[in-house]
Amino acid sequence: MATSTTPLLLSCFMLHLASTIVIAHSTENNYYYNNTPSKYIPKKPLLNVIDSCWRAKPNWSSNRQALADCAVGFGKDATGGKYGAIYRVSDPSDDPANPKPGTLRYGAIQNEPLWIIFDKNMVITLKNELIMSSNKTIDGRGARVEIADGPCITISNVSHVIIHGISIHDCEPAKPGISTPNHVGHRLGSDGDAISIIDSTNVWIDHCFLARSTDGLIDVIRASTAITISNNYFTQHDKVS
Repeated sequence: MATSTTPLLLSCFMLHLASTIVIAHSTENNYYYNNTPSKYIPKKPLLNVIDSCWRAKPNWSSNRQALADCAVGFGKDATGGKYGAIYRVSDPSDDPANPKPGTLRYGAIQNEPLWIIFDKNMVITLKNELIMSSNKTIDGRGARVEIADGPCITISNVSHVIIHGISIHDCEPAKPGISTPNHVGHRLGSDGDAISIIDSTNVWIDHCFLARSTDGLIDVIRASTAITISNNYFTQHDKVS
């Protein structure tokens, strides 16, 4: 299998993005927004059109939902959880059958809009695929967040989803199991993509690190429309999308 550690900006038929730059610390620390200085990133990096919209503002963390106004391309209207409350992930555990408040899964499957952030650095090993509900943002800024070593993220038959600033790697196929309240019944399982986008619209995937998944890194299929995939770092895989 061919591998590469060269930053790669995905340019496909669903992406229309001007003046973008992919920046990464290293293959061990692929996070764009930790607050400690790094020799890999200049003190005053050249900001692209998305980063200049929010990163240059010193008070960005007090208005996290403003990130939704920074999308460009076909997915520029994706609002995620902009019109909902902040939901804080404090527990990295996962229980697909009975999700606990404070876990990522509990927030991601709720019906109301939510802007999901993380209280601390964490590695989340999902026991089954995480099926997102509409009007959700997963915002990893300010923490080192990894979804790894298990099934990963599915965006299916929903709209207005933003995933920003997290690491998703070593993803495995999902097992058949109970689905979310909006996806009633048993799922047959997923193929092992880092992110699967299926029959969904208004989705923005930005500044994520993706690597080493069983199938592809991002799979966009079945009439999904209004998708922007920007500023991501793809590595150690021969099937990016």
